[in-house]
Amino acid sequence: MLLLVIAVGICVSSAHVYGKSPDVDQARSALRKACEFFQQKVGVEGGYVWQYSGDLTLSEGEGKTAGTTTVWVQPPGTPTIGEAFLDAYDATGDSYYLDAANQTGRILATGQMRTGGWYYSIETTPEKQAAFGYRHIKPAKKQQTRTTVDDNTTQAALHFLIRLDQADGQKMAAIHDAVTFGLDALIAAQRPIGGWYQNWKEYPTPVDEKAYPVLQASYPTEWSRKWLNDWTGKYYLNDDVTADLIDLFLSAYAAYGDKRYLETAERAGDFLLLAQMPEPQPAWAQQYDEKMQPVWDRKFEPPAISGGESQQVITTLMQLYRETGKAKYLEPIPAALRYLSESILPNGKLARFYELQTNRPLYFTKDYQLTYDASDVPDHYSFVIDSKLESLSQEYQRYRTRTLEQLKAGQAKKRASYSEDRVAKAIASLDERGAWVEKGTTRLYPKVKNASGVIRSQTFAANVRQLSNYIAAQKQE
Repeated sequence: MLLLVIAVGICVSSAHVYGKSPDVDQARSALRKACEFFQQKVGVEGGYVWQYSGDLTLSEGEGKTAGTTTVWVQPPGTPTIGEAFLDAYDATGDSYYLDAANQTGRILATGQMRTGGWYYSIETTPEKQAAFGYRHIKPAKKQQTRTTVDDNTTQAALHFLIRLDQADGQKMAAIHDAVTFGLDALIAAQRPIGGWYQNWKEYPTPVDEKAYPVLQASYPTEWSRKWLNDWTGKYYLNDDVTADLIDLFLSAYAAYGDKRYLETAERAGDFLLLAQMPEPQPAWAQQYDEKMQPVWDRKFEPPAISGGESQQVITTLMQLYRETGKAKYLEPIPAALRYLSESILPNGKLARFYELQTNRPLYFTKDYQLTYDASDVPDHYSFVIDSKLESLSQEYQRYRTRTLEQLKAGQAKKRASYSEDRVAKAIASLDERGAWVEKGTTRLYPKVKNASGVIRSQTFAANVRQLSNYIAAQKQE
């Protein structure tokens, strides 16, 4: 769950410097060249990882990928690239991009677990596949069958497959089946209160509602200042688990019109309403136990109010209002914005964690001792985060004053947006192979001296989105 920092630093096009709009034919050519390179030279059976050395000799996701046998599901991996191909197809109507997306869909369908979703990565060789609980592969005695909704892994796979299923007119039975199987499993995994656990090793079955009561969030009378390695969390907001699942089910409802998907999203939204802590800290924790009290997760994630997840919850509540028209999803926002604004650090940022009740910012030393001092924090995790409160406050005011039709139109416009500057940079910086190579090196091979730069999947997807939106806009003029 390490954070991957993406830098899109590309040289400036002289055409842009002189004020000319990018040439649409050049944009089309760059789009095709970049997608062909990624699909034909970078991908492995339609699967991808996070980044590659510029010479393609090294590849990595969150972990190293030995040779070319492992592809990554966890974004920005395989589903991210599949979505990029669909962006290109939507903009151009060129079947090449749909074929590339279908290849990616097939590797994801192959790697779907019998537990309903996906793990972080997929093995592509028969020998390694036998050790995993892939749904369509004969099981071995000892297998990894875990589904995870951490880091948008299963959600991203299904989000892409839904788009692919729609683009193909639901003609590919394997893709449609993977979608329905995955969504059904996620519905089964949802607890009575509307929240989800982070992962599971068996296909979900109903739970005893007495063990998982529907309760309003509350403060524990006491909590251990030391991590006890007991993993007591039952419902997760951490790493946007709930937010990503809500987004997925709203997308599924929009695609198929099945009311079960909307009901699942709304139950999760109602869970967010219950998960808002009472005064004096009316925001959200990263994870809760079955009593709806904040608890530890990893050794650097204590029971606390989270500045990061709370900001995402506010965005998700506005999304739920936009898609359902139910005003109850806006009601928690003013108190949360007020509290978070009062919690801003002297540097204008927010702490990731605020102590329960006292609201003192919490940090960890490099040996993972809980402290109020930010001078010795580990560098693998963001204990201080950017504040988005100004933009969130402005967005909330728009949601209070505009119709649902206006809000939906504004969201569609945002999805279709592009920057001529970024389009021009993308065209100008493509190398002769069709690669966007950036300065830097792969992250997990510190002993390898590689001067060929780095090719990042996130950069590829972002540039494809910009080019695609630009091409689509020129067609409409």
